[in-house]
Amino acid sequence: MKEDKNLYDVVIIGGGPAGLSAGLYLARARYRTLILEKDDFGGQITITADVVNYPGVARTDGHKLTETMRQQAQDFGAEFMTAEATGIDVDGDIKVVHTSRGDLRTFGVLIATGASPRKIGFEGEQEYAGRGVAYCATCDGEFFSGREVLVVGGGFAAAEESVFLTKYATKVTLLVREEDFTCDASVAAEARNNDKIEIHYSTELQGVSAGPGGLVEATLLDRTTGETKAWRPADQGTFGVFVFAGYVPQTGLVKGVVDLDDHGYVITHGYLETSVPGVYAAGDLRVKNLRQVITATSDGAVAAVELERYASDMSARTGLVPPRPENTPYEKSEKEAAESAAASGTSPAPVAQGTGNAPAKTSGFFGPDIRKQLDLVFGKMIGKLELALDLDGSQVSKELEAFVDELVGLSDGKLTSRVGSRTDEDGKDYDSVGDLPDARPSVRICRVDDQGVSRTTGLAFHGVPSGHEFNSFVLALYNVAGPGQQVDQPTSDRIDAIKDQVDVMMLVSLTCTMCPTTVLSAQRVAAQNGMVRAEAYDLAHFPELKDRYQVMSVPCIVIRKDGQETVEFGKKSVPEMLDLIGA
Repeated sequence: MKEDKNLYDVVIIGGGPAGLSAGLYLARARYRTLILEKDDFGGQITITADVVNYPGVARTDGHKLTETMRQQAQDFGAEFMTAEATGIDVDGDIKVVHTSRGDLRTFGVLIATGASPRKIGFEGEQEYAGRGVAYCATCDGEFFSGREVLVVGGGFAAAEESVFLTKYATKVTLLVREEDFTCDASVAAEARNNDKIEIHYSTELQGVSAGPGGLVEATLLDRTTGETKAWRPADQGTFGVFVFAGYVPQTGLVKGVVDLDDHGYVITHGYLETSVPGVYAAGDLRVKNLRQVITATSDGAVAAVELERYASDMSARTGLVPPRPENTPYEKSEKEAAESAAASGTSPAPVAQGTGNAPAKTSGFFGPDIRKQLDLVFGKMIGKLELALDLDGSQVSKELEAFVDELVGLSDGKLTSRVGSRTDEDGKDYDSVGDLPDARPSVRICRVDDQGVSRTTGLAFHGVPSGHEFNSFVLALYNVAGPGQQVDQPTSDRIDAIKDQVDVMMLVSLTCTMCPTTVLSAQRVAAQNGMVRAEAYDLAHFPELKDRYQVMSVPCIVIRKDGQETVEFGKKSVPEMLDLIGA
């Protein structure tokens, strides 16, 4: 047998519950495994605020659940790459997965790309997306506090998210296209029994119209009588529409490669193998009768075990062996526990199990796990940075100052901070480099050169970069200090080619799981090219911006270039952000 360092046992395309579960099983069995994801790891479940039906976990949210899955897979030795799969060559014993960051050689492939929310095509759906029409209750529900909302759908998501939206809306009107719900009776019962939810069966949403402040009227079709009627909220004000009408399988990558059904779902057989040997499918993109987190994780485990056998057979057939995961965090913790027990002459005590209701006590903003992750990031950073604070004496300013002080204290000298000065060492006013709003409090990332001179960059956060924006802020530091996150050469060339000043304003919510990708994408561009200014604003603290752009969905992206202003909504990768910028 010959070790091939450029070979994987399995490449998993998709970092949702199915892909993460498969990665955990494969890595634990010591197979070299790469999980490839073009957006955020975790999949669609990350936008679910309340998960109560995952066995063994009483209550959590989708982001926390999948973050735990990812950490488990990583601890067992699974590798991760953020890139887009662009094609697959499946002929021969060694398959090739083409990505935006190069080609990957592998014995087996698991397709776990999932599905995306389905657009239903009513009049005004595209026009008012982000301005009254939404697809994520967790991200956008708070924008409709004190208003009525329409919810479209009759499945699990529609029933569950209708109940969730009652936290914000004065009333939820649920439009079910069929004669009854299509989900489990117990889930439907919660919606039926909620006093703030009114259900209309056999009803379709045909269109919406808007006034100056948002959506003002909807047209509903009674599928039983064929009659249409106008619907308005009781207070004759504005309202929101949330669409939960199922998902579209993300199978464009494998169209023409493996067999699909008439709806575009992957056809799998006994143990989730596709029509191509060595290519398996797991999760929401395959033909199945139930699409839930638990079925996705089950798929991942089943496919992983089969891929273990396939990769082992291919090694025997080709004489090639990928390098095995070694010295993984899991192995280290096991070894340390054994050494500690041997030294003391005792067996390791069982770990106490908490109730799940109260977090471990920590001081400040960052607990032990976060501190370990920060140590890794700061250890890799090449340059030094200064965090320039612009404060206004508010409570939020005090929180931001304390946040930055603690972060600086953990940085081992890689970060410093200062308060009050609005110019860099060259006397250049921070707000003279673009036309973005001067909203306080804010923290701006500045580079410190070898002579100790601080120079402004185009990266800033207005508010406190906590919640889901914490990771994007830390990665912004890493991207400015270097070496930064890699992008493929064509993307890097596009970034370098920007010659005119571009301002990118991102309006976000700290509870939004889609916002960090957009913030990170814009700031990755700005970190490489000084002609781009990318600043994020927490809308919770700047309602005037919410009103100005009529934001009812996040992330909201405002691009200012050549005296023109364009507004866009939704999660964007680096290439998609470059498309918006016009690079």
